[in-house]
Amino acid sequence: MIEAKRSTCIVTGGAGFIGCALSGELVRRFDRVIVIDSMHPQVHTTPERPKALAASAELVVGDVAEPAVWELVLDSALPTCIIHLAAETGTGQSLTQSTRHVRANLMGTSVMLDALSRRDIVPDQFVLTSSRAVYGEGAWRTAEGALVYPGQRDAQQLEAGEWDFPGLSFEEFSCGKTVPTPTNIYAATKLAQEHLLSAWVQAYGSSLDIARLQNVYGPGQALQNSYTGIVCLFARLAQSKERIELYEDGEMLRDFVYIEDVTSALIAAIDAPHEAVRTFDVGSGRRGTISEAAHILARHYDAPEPRVSGAYRQGDVRHAACDISPTLQMLQWAPRWTLEKGLHALCDWMEKA
Repeated sequence: MIEAKRSTCIVTGGAGFIGCALSGELVRRFDRVIVIDSMHPQVHTTPERPKALAASAELVVGDVAEPAVWELVLDSALPTCIIHLAAETGTGQSLTQSTRHVRANLMGTSVMLDALSRRDIVPDQFVLTSSRAVYGEGAWRTAEGALVYPGQRDAQQLEAGEWDFPGLSFEEFSCGKTVPTPTNIYAATKLAQEHLLSAWVQAYGSSLDIARLQNVYGPGQALQNSYTGIVCLFARLAQSKERIELYEDGEMLRDFVYIEDVTSALIAAIDAPHEAVRTFDVGSGRRGTISEAAHILARHYDAPEPRVSGAYRQGDVRHAACDISPTLQMLQWAPRWTLEKGLHALCDWMEKA
């Protein structure tokens, strides 16, 4: 059941993939929805307003790291909720463009908080889309059952093709148990975003929901952006009848979560009673390999069978999947999309795009 409309919601980065998918539900819940987006060409092929953005949402084209943008927006808005989606993404890209990621992810967050502080505005709620990347390689378990943190795989290990940590088995991420250990600049900035917002809301009496998203995919994703995930890359290759090359041995575990399951989780957090700081993982509840996703897409398009290349990328983690059972207990939410169903839906959308 939808609550009565409540004042103003500001969505940073709201003209992107997740923001557009979320916008329809937001305009039903708030009297006013203001979207701030830089319309970066890496995400948007044209500077025009996305058709998928709800018609009644107000679009302000601007950089959240610029104080003047916040002054303009806050001159006419008293936000009760801020959904912070704006971020530079890309694990490998962040290692060579760290300044860009720090500016967007950390400066953008701090400029927003300073603008609110200058005007004594304390929204009732913040929602931050964080990332599974904050966990890094996460925790692994020894044969004796002990939990250890092996740290980042180094260049020597990767060059030798030693993809796993010898004698250890991967343990699923869990926000209440797994200690974050970022392995790239992007992940480090997302974790820092969590800390910045957490400190501010607790100091000023607001609330914060931190949603650590797994690998999000689905209709509406920026097909031209190679840094938003491998699913679109694989789908485009298969659609063109090209062979998909699998990095490492293709057996890296990932949790691919469909966009509708992500937006429904965020809406569930917005609708739930507010808490000071609440952190939860958002995934499909099922882990699969990179190879499995590639083979589903290759079969869909009758493309050549994927093959292992043995290549690797610095900053990538071996496995990434989460335990969503705490999220299921915390929110009135559950994922509904299987990987195969979601990938076919993505392909259907791509063929019409």
